[in-house]
Amino acid sequence: MTHITLIRHGQANTHATTAEDYDRLSELGQQQAAWLGQYLHETQAQFDHVWAGDMSRHLATARGMGHDAPQIDARLNEFDYFTIARLAELEKDLPAPQSPEEFARNIPQLMEFWREDAFADAPERFADFEDRAQGAVDDILRAGGRSLVITSGGLISMVLRQVLRLDIPEMTRLMFLLRNSSVTEIEYVHGHLMLSVYNAVPHLAAPDRAHARTFI
Repeated sequence: MTHITLIRHGQANTHATTAEDYDRLSELGQQQAAWLGQYLHETQAQFDHVWAGDMSRHLATARGMGHDAPQIDARLNEFDYFTIARLAELEKDLPAPQSPEEFARNIPQLMEFWREDAFADAPERFADFEDRAQGAVDDILRAGGRSLVITSGGLISMVLRQVLRLDIPEMTRLMFLLRNSSVTEIEYVHGHLMLSVYNAVPHLAAPDRAHARTFI
């Protein structure tokens, strides 16, 4: 059986307004990664392969978990949300969200615009994001065994869209709920990819870690 454990990176720069500013872990994000690494070690989780996107927050999360040399694959990177949101504001009058609640309301429409190729200057087409997510998963499956993959919420949500055949509103609901440093697992069983664990944070279960169960 081939098993893929998808990890969303630890909390990044929550006050960022650009992709570059966002791409670094906060102190809490570093702690989340360390706690997750400790939990996986204590529960004797074994992995044949460790993969990560090449973004700073992915690599810092991997290091915090105790994996200093993951196999790097840029196809595991997040899509450029900030640029696409700016295009939506300029071209479609979709206001940039100023709160988590506004983000939850706006993201389904934003993703629909992107999927429809509404932005001529988008840094990446939605279809290309789909393709690279699928291609990365296909190559990880071909590697076989148990793989640990450190990536981002958008990429994880895209994988779940493909596994569960979700529409855009369903995909964005799963994206919005993903906690920092959360664990999502998919397995290849009898020719099919199946979701077995979604958005688990067992390393944050203790009451004194409630503050660390962050979404943003």
